[in-house]
Amino acid sequence: MKTLNNSEVKRTERPVRILQFGEGNFLRAFADWMIDIANEQGVIDTSITVVSPRFKFNNTIQNLTNQDALYHVYLEGVEKGKPKKEKRLVKSIKHAFSPVENEKLYKEIIESPELRFVISNTTEQGIKYDEDDATKLFAATFPGKLTALLHHRYLHFKGDRSKGLMFICCELSENNGARLHDYILRHAENAGMEKDFSDWVNESCVFCDTLVDRIVSGYPAETASEIEKELGFEDKALVKGELYHLWVVGGEGAEKVKEELPLHKAGLNVYFLPSVKEFRDKKVRILNGAHTGMVALSLLSGHNTVFEAFTDPEINKFVNALIDNEVIPVIPEDQKELKEFAAEILERFLNPYINHQLKSIALNSLSKWETRNFPTVKDNWTKLNKLADLSIFTFAALLALYAPDSGFTPEDNPEHVKIIQENWDDKDLKGTITKILESGIFNENFEKVVPGFTDKAAGYLASIRKEGIKKALSDLLK
Repeated sequence: MKTLNNSEVKRTERPVRILQFGEGNFLRAFADWMIDIANEQGVIDTSITVVSPRFKFNNTIQNLTNQDALYHVYLEGVEKGKPKKEKRLVKSIKHAFSPVENEKLYKEIIESPELRFVISNTTEQGIKYDEDDATKLFAATFPGKLTALLHHRYLHFKGDRSKGLMFICCELSENNGARLHDYILRHAENAGMEKDFSDWVNESCVFCDTLVDRIVSGYPAETASEIEKELGFEDKALVKGELYHLWVVGGEGAEKVKEELPLHKAGLNVYFLPSVKEFRDKKVRILNGAHTGMVALSLLSGHNTVFEAFTDPEINKFVNALIDNEVIPVIPEDQKELKEFAAEILERFLNPYINHQLKSIALNSLSKWETRNFPTVKDNWTKLNKLADLSIFTFAALLALYAPDSGFTPEDNPEHVKIIQENWDDKDLKGTITKILESGIFNENFEKVVPGFTDKAAGYLASIRKEGIKKALSDLLK
C-alpha cells in the first residue's frame, strides 16, 4: 500500500493565503475540503497553513507532517433514499506545524503579503477574554495570540492599510467574529499598543460571524484498514463525515470575503449574508442543542454513538419531544418550515454510516450546554412563561455525568470539573446545584434568569441518582 507524500501525489504549488488555527477533524473535513474543491475548479488559488490553536505539537500535526499535509475525506450518507459515498484526497494544506517548534516559519507566514484570511475553530472555549500578555506571539489565549499576530504584521508592513486580514471564525458560538474583534481591541488597549494599530484593525481587517454545519465523526478506527484498501493509500489523518454541509458567512465584511473567496461558485453550500442570526438560531438550537441535550443521558444509558442512541426508542422520543415542544415554539420563524428543517436534521442522526462518537460531542459540554440549550430554557420562560422541563432534565443529566462517582472522565475545563465534584453532596442536591450556578462556571446564573430552575434540576438529578437514567427518563416521558 502506498504512503501519502509528495512523491506519490501530484499537487499544484499555490500561494498560502489562509492561516488556519485548528488542525482537528472538523475543519479538515469542512473548510479545507471546500478549499480543495474550489482550487480544483479554478474558482480560487490558495494553500492553507495549519497551526494548533494552543501552539502545541500533537498527533494530528505529526500525522499531517509525515504525509506532507495530504489526507483523505471520506463521506457517507443516504441521498434520496439511496446509500451514497464520496471520497477526496485533500491537497489544500501546505504546512501543518506548531509555532513553538518553528517560530521562523510562523513569522514568515504572518509577514507574507499573500496572506489574506484567518480561519479558526478553537471550540466555544477559544473565543473568550482573559487577561493575557498580548505583546507575545505565544500568548496564552487565542484572542491574545491574534492580537500579537496582527500587531507584528502591522509593524512589519508599517501600517499599510492593504495588509489587513479577513477572519472567518468557525467556533460554534454566537457573534463569534464580532466578539473576537472586540477582544483583540481590548487586548491592544490593555497592552498599551498605539491607537494607530487599533485604527488599522478597525479599518483594514474584516471579522465575520459564521455558522457551520457538517457532522464529522473523525478517524474511522474500526474501518480504517478497509477504507485504506479502497483508497490505495495508508492514511493516518483520514477523516470521515456526512455528505451534508452548510457554511454561512455573515457580517459587514461578508461581501468582501465573497469577492476573494467565492466558494459558492464551486457549487458548494456556502452563503454570504448580512447576518447569520436566522440560520444560527434554528441550526444551533435544533441540531447542536439536540446533540448536547442527548449526549449525557445517552452516555449514562450506555450508548457510544449518536446512531446507537437515536435507535433507542426512549431517547428518540425524548429528543423529538424536546425539539417539538420546547425548541421550535420559541424560534420566531414559520413553524411548518421549522418542523420540516428539524425532520431533515433528525434524519441525519440516523445515518448508519457515521460513527459519531458521543464522547467527542461531550467535549466541553458545560459551555456547550449554556450556549446551545440554555437559550431555549430562557426563551420558554420569558416568552411562554413556562419551565422547559425537558431541557432542564438534560442539564441534570449532564451534572450526573460529571458526578465524582459516575465513572466518566469529562474532557472539559479542569477547574470547572473540580468545582462540580468538590461541591457534590447527594444529601443536598439543591445546594450542590446552587453552588455550581454561583461558582462562575457559567456566564449567567440560570436560577436568577429562570426562577425555579434549581428546584426543577435538583428534582431530576435526585431521580437520576436514585433510580437511574432509564427509569428517570421513562417517568419523565409518561
